[in-house]
Amino acid sequence: MAKSVGRQRKVAVEDWESPMVLPGQLGLFGEESAAAPTKVDPVAPVSTRPRTKPWSSERKHLTALEIDRLLAATKDNERTGLRDRCLILLMYRHGLRVTEACALQLDQVDLESKVLHVTRLKGGLSTSHPLRNEEIRLLRSWLNERARWLRRWQKHDLQTPPDRQAVFLSVRGQALSRKTFWQLLRAYGEAAGLSLPPHPHMLRHACGYALADQGADTRLIQDYLGHRNIQHTVRYTATNVRRFDRLWR
Repeated sequence: MAKSVGRQRKVAVEDWESPMVLPGQLGLFGEESAAAPTKVDPVAPVSTRPRTKPWSSERKHLTALEIDRLLAATKDNERTGLRDRCLILLMYRHGLRVTEACALQLDQVDLESKVLHVTRLKGGLSTSHPLRNEEIRLLRSWLNERARWLRRWQKHDLQTPPDRQAVFLSVRGQALSRKTFWQLLRAYGEAAGLSLPPHPHMLRHACGYALADQGADTRLIQDYLGHRNIQHTVRYTATNVRRFDRLWR
C-alpha cells in the first residue's frame, strides 16, 4: 500500500512540473494544485446507500449580487483571474453549460459583429447572442492575455502543442476542463464569502432567473437558453413575483 501511495504522489509532482505550465507561482487559485492522495483501507465495508449532495436542499441558482462578488474575487488571482472572470461572465450572461463554455472555439466569438455563436448540448437549440460592451472589453483583454501565453509556449519545444482554437485555455495549453473550472468556482465562492458552495450550473440558472426578473417572457427565455421543452423554462418565470405587477390596476 505504501508503495502504491508513493507512486501516486510521484505522478502528482511530475504532473505539476509539466513544461506546459507557465513560469511563476499559480497563486491562491492555482488550478494545477495537486491534492494529497488518500490512503484507502481495502477491507473497510463499502456503503451501498446513495450519496446525497450536501447542497441538494438549497437553491440551485446564484443571485446577481453573488455573481458580482464572484467576479470581484477573481481580481485577487493574478495568475488566471482575467480568464476566469471572462468565463464566469459569459456563462452567466449567455446561460452556458460548463461543457459548452469549456468547448467554446475562437470562430464562435465575433467581436466585430458583437455576436457569440452558442452551440448547445443535450439536444438544445443552438443560436446566436449579442455581445454587450462589457463582455467585449473583457473578451478582448483575455484574448490578448491568451496570445501572450501562446507566445511563451512557442519558445519551448513542447511534446503536446497548445490548443490554438479553444477560447479558454488551461495553464497547460489545453482547453480548460470542467473539473478544473468546478474547483476554481468553488474556491472563488469561498473567497467571496458566499453562503452556499457554487457549482457551474448555478450560473446557467442565474441567467434564467435574471432574464425573468427583467420581464422577459417564457418563450423568449426558452429560445435564449436553447430549451426544446418549455417545461424546463417555466421554473424561471413561475417564481417571479413581478409577473403579477400589472394585475388589479
